[in-house]
Amino acid sequence: MGGTKRRPYGSTAKTRQMVLAALGVVKVATAEQIRQLMCPGTASAQTVRNGCLDLGRDGLVESLGSAIRTNAAGNLVSEKLWNLTGPGLEAAAAVLDRPVREMGGTARGAARAGAKHAVKVTDTIIAFLQTPPEPTRPVPRKQSQPATTALPSAQAGNGPASAPAATQERPQGLGQISSWATEVVLPVSGTLTTPGKNSPRADAVLTAPEAGLPVMFVEVDNGTENPVVLSYKAARYREFFRRTVKPTTPSGKPVPMWETLYGPLGREGYPPLAIVFTKQVGATAMNNRINSVMRLTEEHWAGQYHQFAPSYGFDECDNYTDYADAVPILVTTLDRLREHGPLGPVWFRFGHPTWQSLADALDNPDDERAFKARQRRRDQLRKQQLEQEEQQRERERQEARERWAAQEAAVEAAREPEPVCQECRGPLESSPFEYDPREAGAPPADGVHCAGCRIQLAEPTGRFGRVIRRLVNGDGHYPRR
Repeated sequence: MGGTKRRPYGSTAKTRQMVLAALGVVKVATAEQIRQLMCPGTASAQTVRNGCLDLGRDGLVESLGSAIRTNAAGNLVSEKLWNLTGPGLEAAAAVLDRPVREMGGTARGAARAGAKHAVKVTDTIIAFLQTPPEPTRPVPRKQSQPATTALPSAQAGNGPASAPAATQERPQGLGQISSWATEVVLPVSGTLTTPGKNSPRADAVLTAPEAGLPVMFVEVDNGTENPVVLSYKAARYREFFRRTVKPTTPSGKPVPMWETLYGPLGREGYPPLAIVFTKQVGATAMNNRINSVMRLTEEHWAGQYHQFAPSYGFDECDNYTDYADAVPILVTTLDRLREHGPLGPVWFRFGHPTWQSLADALDNPDDERAFKARQRRRDQLRKQQLEQEEQQRERERQEARERWAAQEAAVEAAREPEPVCQECRGPLESSPFEYDPREAGAPPADGVHCAGCRIQLAEPTGRFGRVIRRLVNGDGHYPRR
């Protein structure tokens, strides 16, 4: 496609912005890497290359070195490495909407040296993003450009009505280019601009709160460092995570410095540290390296183990692990990331039994939260058991009361009725525990009348007898004299 006097290589403004955004994050990359980062749907990296050339005429990007890679045919090829200039760094900051002071350097030295490590960091970010390719229409060119991607090519066509290029399905990615930052200083002392000695510098930092991942620190291992060096990096990360700053209010508690930079995680512990192994080695060699790093870093990721009898039985024990001061260390390989994406089962977290998805790897199934859930279940079962026991006791008490009432009723039914007086229907005989004075003056018992009735029946019935009865009984109208 023809250019103009200002843009002799014919790049579009969108292409130039994509180049600035990509280099603003990864600092140094080949045109093919920028294509995979930003526009994998294009069939050739020439579009990106033209953008780099036009930006180079503006003094915003430059190429000071080259990288060696293996192409689809298995041959080693050399590709130019592109990096930003000083003015280009400011332009990239404007595209990414970031302060210039947070953009870092131009990576000119790394570009001159071939940027072997930086290229692998860029490959890792590409594998994380898994940028979905957008279908494009072929653009007529004076000379055909070889395709640099393994995407299926579209049917031949030169006119604007040609069918869109076929796209290759990719696994789901995580974040976008603006979610990343590289060569980030994490001061264990000092400040962000003047960090103290032994402060770690993260290869890459991913912030994707929209995906439930406020921050993840990424270390890329090319297989050139000893496992002891990697374990030392984990120790420095932990030292940075432990650093606190003064609270914003007089009554507040000290706040972790990393939390002031990236926000809270919403879960216990420190942010995850992901180690990506990029060197292609055999399965045995990779497992040995992972095991060595896991063993050397155990004190940083294992957490504090607690075991005790949680509830009601001395023979019952439970446990949990406190991860408040533990660094979740996750490892994977670049090949796994490329094939399954960052959300697939590509992560092995130290302390977990198997390869897991990112969500499962970040979870702590044996922490205090899980223990409290088990304790609540135990309390509920204990409460149910107590209620059942109380219900059983109440049933037994009710059965005992019913048996006693039945026995009383049987005794009562078998008992002969007490004789009653035929005259007043009262007790025929007085109580053996209470003396009745009427018994002394009453006629002899006849078996059918009580003492009172026998006295009344024996009294005179005439007028003279009634007078005598009043005198004898002390009638009020006839008081005794």
